[in-house]
Amino acid sequence: MSDFAKDTEDARGASSRDLVPLSDAVRVWARVAALSFGGPAGQIALIHRIVVDEKRWVGEHRFLHALNYCMLLPGPEAHQLAIYIGWLLNRTKGGMIAGLLFVLPGFLAILALSYIYVLFGDVTFIEGMFFGLKCAVLAVVMQAVFRIGGRALGNGTMMALAASAFAAIFVFKVPFPLIIITSGVIGYIGGRAGLAAFRGSGGHKSGSRTILEDRDSILGEEIPYHARPNLGWSIKTCGVLTVLWLVPVAVLLLTLGQDSVFSRIGVFFSQMAVVTFGGAYAVLAYVAQQAVENFGWLQPGEMLDGLGMAETTPGPLIMVTQFVGFLAAYRDPGSLDPLFAATLAAILTTWVTFLPSFLWIFAGAPFIESMRGNAALGAAMSAITAAVVGVILNLAIWFGLHVLFAEVTAVEFAGISLELPVLTTLSLPSLLLTLLAVGAIFALKLSVITTLLVSATLGIIWHVLGAG
Repeated sequence: MSDFAKDTEDARGASSRDLVPLSDAVRVWARVAALSFGGPAGQIALIHRIVVDEKRWVGEHRFLHALNYCMLLPGPEAHQLAIYIGWLLNRTKGGMIAGLLFVLPGFLAILALSYIYVLFGDVTFIEGMFFGLKCAVLAVVMQAVFRIGGRALGNGTMMALAASAFAAIFVFKVPFPLIIITSGVIGYIGGRAGLAAFRGSGGHKSGSRTILEDRDSILGEEIPYHARPNLGWSIKTCGVLTVLWLVPVAVLLLTLGQDSVFSRIGVFFSQMAVVTFGGAYAVLAYVAQQAVENFGWLQPGEMLDGLGMAETTPGPLIMVTQFVGFLAAYRDPGSLDPLFAATLAAILTTWVTFLPSFLWIFAGAPFIESMRGNAALGAAMSAITAAVVGVILNLAIWFGLHVLFAEVTAVEFAGISLELPVLTTLSLPSLLLTLLAVGAIFALKLSVITTLLVSATLGIIWHVLGAG
């Protein structure tokens, strides 16, 4: 046997073995899932602390390379990062386990809260809790604007991209996906041209501490055999995932028709999974715009209630889509029992929202592993992140209008329709509690979860005392 053939056989033999014991991986991903509070930044930091700092499974540069790819994809980057690293360490089954565990606790928690919401939502205690959560969520979204802006807007070009994105969506109502895709193309072209303005940090910073080099990790710096590009494996795996994703949607359309709430949920959230780039808060702007203003599935205040649920439970923030689907079917159940229809819709929404993440990772990760250090991809990510700042600012203003004012009206100005508040409908309790939440986050540096819990408690007290 030639040396090349022997090396190939050895590599294939190694590819059939997990780089870490699967039982250890399951325990770690279950731990990540149970502790994944605080939005994408907190979840990414948690994954980094466990798999890089504690377990030393993956090196720093390998971790950031995987993260950069996930940030370029539509959908929840922390969820996709878990799938990517799970796949690197334990092949396809490792990616599936990591991704499923990451979603499961949040799905169960939000499903339980959704039942409470529709069954007991008019109880003073529940009303007060969500009143407080709305005000805190507004402060959290404001924090996201400053946090992401501080990282992304390092020069005039990036500031211009953010300002253009804000004007496009707030003033001219340009569709969110078009804004993000255009920004990515601009960044990619700028990166290919070698323009310094598009050289961003390439993801979340690791700080000044000593980093774990790839060669010193369990994974090492070489590409595992199973992670090398394999067209046959990619076609087979992606074909199965595509069928699992789209065939149920097609069956709903054929059997129930396009006007059914289930068909609309399947189609809308499948489209969202393809076009919603830029992280959770940017996605929420798109979902809120469509679910509230286009489909009429829920009211602006209810969208904030759902976001409050997602902020206070483990898992990706985009789990709020499950609450949207739940309410949509609960109010339009057809011939089904409303709670049963809502439960089916919650499962459907979660399925079509998160299954594509597995497809994006398994389709692209083997090729991305062979492209570490590509400057154009990093530049596209930097441009998208800058545009997302403008999109999130629009989300903060949209939430603010509906939290602080009882009435919002459309005003025509120079042929442009703008949503403006009716100033006489300002809610002083909402303003006071929002200011307290802002102070807690920005001045006292309290964690997001602490701020949400304190705000919810104050909201309950306010309503119980009858001041609401």
